[in-house]
Amino acid sequence: MDNTLSSVPPATLSRPSSRRQDRRPGGPPLLGCRRRARWVAWWRDDRGSAAAEAALAVPLLIVLLLFVAVVIHRGVDARLRLNDAAHQAARAASIQRTSPDAMTAAQSAATTALPAGSVVCASVSVDTATGGMVPGGVVTVTVTCTVNFGDALLLGVPGQKVVSATASEPIDIFRSSTVTTLGGSS
Repeated sequence: MDNTLSSVPPATLSRPSSRRQDRRPGGPPLLGCRRRARWVAWWRDDRGSAAAEAALAVPLLIVLLLFVAVVIHRGVDARLRLNDAAHQAARAASIQRTSPDAMTAAQSAATTALPAGSVVCASVSVDTATGGMVPGGVVTVTVTCTVNFGDALLLGVPGQKVVSATASEPIDIFRSSTVTTLGGSS
């Protein structure tokens, strides 16, 4: 029995390889190129990129939404407080007997109703239309305020907004009025 394998030196025996060849015919080994190709493919892979972008963008959008909500709240709060101040000023003016007293009472009630801590008004103006203060008439008060948004946030939102409110109150028909008689008594 002739054993053909025993006659072949062991260095020339080779196993069949299941791997691809590490060399191109006549070229350098492909090992470095494969690593680089895998790295480039990993770098360009888009899996998970939407989740990463959302994780970065969502907190910024929430903070922006909070800033907008604070500025809007500032304007709405100013509008509500001005409506209340105009109502109080009109009521205070309608109780007075003369037009100058009504204007003074309206100015005093409006400035008292607008606390300095909640609504930051750069300027407040109170316009009072008394209509002669006749019984059955109407007193109309308009309160105008320039709201400053500069201290609404730590970032300092630039700008101002002019907000105004108008309220009317009737003058009582049955109110007594001062009448001078010929004898000098009232």
